[in-house]
Amino acid sequence: MKLIERAIELILVSSRWLLAPFYVGLALSLFVLLYKFGAQFVALILRLPTASEADVIVGVLGLVDVSLVGSLVVIVIFSGYENFVSELAPDGKPAWPEWMTKVDFAGLKQKLLGSIVAISAIQVLEAFMNLENHPEGARLGWLVAIFASFVVATLVLAIADRLGASAKEK
Repeated sequence: MKLIERAIELILVSSRWLLAPFYVGLALSLFVLLYKFGAQFVALILRLPTASEADVIVGVLGLVDVSLVGSLVVIVIFSGYENFVSELAPDGKPAWPEWMTKVDFAGLKQKLLGSIVAISAIQVLEAFMNLENHPEGARLGWLVAIFASFVVATLVLAIADRLGASAKEK
């Protein structure tokens, strides 16, 4: 019976490696984001001579949006791999950021939600800046409502994490 139990445990523990291809796929998706960023940057440069100030701001916000999504993907890759697949061994890798091996699951949730809030805030700001060109009040209302729900969810999660940490200390 112990042999069967050991075999099941080995299968369960080894199954975490099934997540590795997901993280490799996310790493490759950064090339897609890089392409999108480059295309948006070139389009912004080409429109620059005739663009209004609001158009430039919206264009730059679009670039910030794509870069935040890229940063979010990097956070998910490193902390997800570290938490669920295998420990990253920073020995001999001085170019690695210090946080790379120090983000736990609670920290991952906070960083993830913080990035989502920032991305949704940029979406709201872009829509607001484009009101003259596309007066879509209903869309702006939905964007603000979704942004507010992300902010509330982030605050609730932060409070829950703080209460959980306080309970562990006692």
